[in-house]
Amino acid sequence: MNLLFKHTAWFSCIFFTLLIPAGAQHKEYPASAYPDRLILGWQESPAVSQSVNWRTDSTVVNAVGAIAEADPSPDFVKTATLVPATTESVLIEGKRVQYHAVHFKNLKPGTQYGYRVGDGTHWSEWFHFKTARNRPAPFSFLYFGDAQNDIRSLWSRAIRGAYSALPNVQFMLHAGDLINNANADWQWGEWFEAGGWINGMVPTLATPGNHEYFADKSGQRRVSQHWRPSFVLPENGPDRLKETAYFFDYQGVRFISLDSQAALLDSTTLNQQADWLLRVLAANPARWTVVMHHHPIFSTASGRDNDEWRNRMEPIYRKYGVDLVLQGHDHTYGRGLNMPLGTSRKNPDGPVYVVSVSGPKMYTIDLQNWMDRAASNTQLYQTISVDGDKLSYQAFTVTGQRYDAFELIKNRNGRNTLNDQAPTLPPERLDLPADAQRTYKPAQLQKYKTRFQEYKARKAAEKK
Repeated sequence: MNLLFKHTAWFSCIFFTLLIPAGAQHKEYPASAYPDRLILGWQESPAVSQSVNWRTDSTVVNAVGAIAEADPSPDFVKTATLVPATTESVLIEGKRVQYHAVHFKNLKPGTQYGYRVGDGTHWSEWFHFKTARNRPAPFSFLYFGDAQNDIRSLWSRAIRGAYSALPNVQFMLHAGDLINNANADWQWGEWFEAGGWINGMVPTLATPGNHEYFADKSGQRRVSQHWRPSFVLPENGPDRLKETAYFFDYQGVRFISLDSQAALLDSTTLNQQADWLLRVLAANPARWTVVMHHHPIFSTASGRDNDEWRNRMEPIYRKYGVDLVLQGHDHTYGRGLNMPLGTSRKNPDGPVYVVSVSGPKMYTIDLQNWMDRAASNTQLYQTISVDGDKLSYQAFTVTGQRYDAFELIKNRNGRNTLNDQAPTLPPERLDLPADAQRTYKPAQLQKYKTRFQEYKARKAAEKK
């Protein structure tokens, strides 16, 4: 395993844990008989199914979902069908809670439904969702980098701002580190509170980061006790990575989640995942392919590199024409291509790589040569749309400014043309975070200044 990665990840965890004052208060999130932490997902085709997950206290043992085609008249509730849910009892922080999942099946493609969940007495409100079409058709989704810290107070503005900007979004992708401490129930409570009712109307597909992993009593690193009970995700991945590595197809696009943390912890898992990815891509019927994982193929932050992950995965992405790779982990923003300097970036010979951050924890950006657009000390969210031969990408600051944008146009041979719209946007936000400006030694400040000048000179040369 990469020692630099291990030490960097360890230091990051310790450093930001120390930032939490001793005895700091946080909100508790006790379960009750009423459904909470309600979230949509999929385990089967999005065109004909919809799964719902939620939590209650231990008194609820018979859970159900109710569903009917939505109608402007409230009378639609009289036609609702009851569907039994499965229940899993989980002991977390010494408290017994119940997680429930209902799978609505045999639905009509492209149809709006109303649903609620409960035990027949204690119900959630009625929510709406819409099934996917069973053929390629235009759609949009949201992508978030790490939430992780100050979730309730500061990350909430990211997910709420994103939904306000794109209320007709079809689903949301989260690229890991949703929380800071894998099994801290109050942090998961904050994450679910931040998303609130949005999670009940827009399906969530998440991949785990290093902060979703913890060491059990035997010292084995495992995904959070909350992960499998809290989410309902496809179970078509490798045997040891159920609901962390998976794929799903949506209206002409294949989406693939990879568990980079499990891979970096164990080379056998890395190879197993790579072999599985080869099979998934070799049998890919979709025109577009989007891959999501936590650790970047190419990093944006200083002193971070995932060479084992990159060396194994990037050749696969190139061979099978992956179009877009969405990542987190580095708490900065970078978007670009792995192409030699001086060559035209109009016709990519590999994926567009994006690293982003939606929460308030920030690292120092390193302005690498692969990057065509960057941001430091900035919370962002991304909206991505697919319409036939065009994939449109936009990154927004959490205050609503359009920060980055490009289009990929795919020709009949499957080759992409990149239309970079960033040169028409406001200047890049590349100042060092205030903490770094205050604590950096003169040599560190000079190193960043030199890197900044080199980056700007390259960008200026590319405009000529």
